[in-house]
Amino acid sequence: MVSGRFQQQQPSSPGQTPIAQQALTAAQQELYDWLAGYIGEHRHSPSIRQMMEAMGLRSPAPIQSRLRHLQQKGWLTWQEGQARTLQLLGEAAATFGASTPSIPVLGAVAAGGLVETFDDVQERLDLGPVLETRGLFALTVNGDSMVEAHIADGDVVLMEPVHDPSRLRAGTIVSALVAGSGTTLKHFQRRGGTVILEAANPAYAPLELPAEQVQVQGRLVAVWRQV
Repeated sequence: MVSGRFQQQQPSSPGQTPIAQQALTAAQQELYDWLAGYIGEHRHSPSIRQMMEAMGLRSPAPIQSRLRHLQQKGWLTWQEGQARTLQLLGEAAATFGASTPSIPVLGAVAAGGLVETFDDVQERLDLGPVLETRGLFALTVNGDSMVEAHIADGDVVLMEPVHDPSRLRAGTIVSALVAGSGTTLKHFQRRGGTVILEAANPAYAPLELPAEQVQVQGRLVAVWRQV
């Protein structure tokens, strides 16, 4: 049996707007649209070879170039050489869960003894405000650096794009692209020109980096866990 849990976070500061995405060339748009269709159907990213075949190319170089440009323009993230790490950031990612805008709340459940069965639906859990967040995108968590924030390996985090990192509250959980290292999920702190990315696991030391080396992509909205 598959079940899930949403852990909704506090809303962002008033007036926060989504990050602007740069316009794409025809070739970049073609690849992005194909990726959106593939991931929507298969629920995972394709290999470089599959992208080559879909685009009618014989070399991986043009695909890698398009992926780099899509990342630079804010449409996706990926770790070069690891196609399966690819995550969409455009509007195609915002459809996550759109077919289930609300879930019935049937009552309370005891963690100790038994409770009586549910007679009827008293209310509904409205996921609309979460799922309708403009530009919302999802990322799959790899690793255990955020376990003390109740985010485990394999969880899916829903992220709201961040336009102005200076408006983030200290300690906000963000997805951040670190130059040369890929994307990471961490607590965000900023001190002057230095950004500090802190894990929620004492086994991991904080990352202290010049602000220009860190691109904050999203703020945590909710966590989805399948058990």
